[in-house]
Amino acid sequence: MSIKVAPVGHSRILSVGSYRPKRLVPNSEIVERIDSTDEWIQQRTGIETRRFAGDDETVISMAKAACEIALKRAKLTIADIDTVILATISYPFQAPSAATELINELGNPKAAAFDISAACAGFCYGVGMASDLVRSGTSTNVLVIGVEKLSDYTDPDDRATAFIFADGAGAVVIGKSDQPRIAQTIWGSDADSRDAILLSPSYLDFKKNPSKGVADLGWPNISQQGQTVFRWAVYQMSKAGIKALEAAGITVDELGAFIPHQANIRIIETMAKEMKLPDSVLIADDIRTNGNTSAASVPLAMDQILQEHPELHGKLALLIGYGAGLVYAAQVVELPPAP
Repeated sequence: MSIKVAPVGHSRILSVGSYRPKRLVPNSEIVERIDSTDEWIQQRTGIETRRFAGDDETVISMAKAACEIALKRAKLTIADIDTVILATISYPFQAPSAATELINELGNPKAAAFDISAACAGFCYGVGMASDLVRSGTSTNVLVIGVEKLSDYTDPDDRATAFIFADGAGAVVIGKSDQPRIAQTIWGSDADSRDAILLSPSYLDFKKNPSKGVADLGWPNISQQGQTVFRWAVYQMSKAGIKALEAAGITVDELGAFIPHQANIRIIETMAKEMKLPDSVLIADDIRTNGNTSAASVPLAMDQILQEHPELHGKLALLIGYGAGLVYAAQVVELPPAP
């Protein structure tokens, strides 16, 4: 007796959609509270502006808007989606998941739905999982969303982080393909350095101090060891990128675009140099105008570079996500066709 399994097929990104909050925040609104300058922020990170969500713009409303655009471009409806994977670290509830709230809002409450907590690598984790689900026959069409409202968890007086993080949402639809269009995902972690990026205090801090409220312990905010993260990202992520290219069986000359997590322009430029990317490869730099949106940064950057360079539709791109954990994921994908 043997178990019946579906034949292994192929997967592809059918479409991408994004949502950017209405409020554009220039460095001039940040610098006074952290005793800094616009020039210092740009030199250190490349960030010129970022977007902060308003009270009416939530993790779910932003994710929904990005999904609706992606679905329209894929010429599908939410009824065609059987699985939803949502990557975020800023949904304000431990349970139930953001993904289940989202499918209710989108109108398909029977779809499989779950969250990923892999910070800035979450979207690339989701792409890898969605591809495998489609290839195995477990799913037919998967929505993968990266969404953050990090302005809720950023201390405006923290000189190390106040100017970095931002809000937004990006989504892709992953479905069946007649040939391989999403390569093997190269992923892993360096968890022995997981304390380099933290969101604290934790729930346990409140449990251990029942007499103290939020005002005493402080609202959870992101903190990071900047130099540790920088060194790790630059030198370890370029290696992950090279492994992803090797797994896809291509060389850097065959890439149309490099779309890494938008953490810091200096990290992005150094990774490109380490991987010896030729000038023909277009490099996403959404960080300059939209800041670091963690799990949302790769799909936001993907949508932006496709809008600026429509000739990239159907071309190969290297995606790399990395962040708190320290976790990472990279894969080569064929960018979606023109809508």
